[in-house]
Parts: sequence; structure tokens; C-alpha cells
Amino acid sequence: MSDKVILTCSECLSRNYTTTRNRKNRTERLELVKYCKKCGKHTLHKETK
Repeated sequence: MSDKVILTCSECLSRNYTTTRNRKNRTERLELVKYCKKCGKHTLHKETK
């Protein structure tokens, strides 16, 4: 029941990371603070459709 999800930077909107999430345990969208190569700093990355 794991889904592949794409994480997008909230500042520059570049799609930087892919990860998996368990749909049964996590019903809300994933939000992580990760390093963005394009911005050059740590920013909030949100799950996209």
C-alpha cells in the first residue's frame, strides 16, 4: 500500500525529490523541510499529485 510521491519546493516550485508513503498510516499530504539545489537553501517541500 505504499505510494510514490513527488516533493515540490514551495518557493521555486521545482520538483526535487521522490519518496514513498504508506496510505493507511498517513492520510494527509506529506510536508518535509529539505535542501533545494535551485534555491541553495533548506525550504519546505510539499507532496504533489
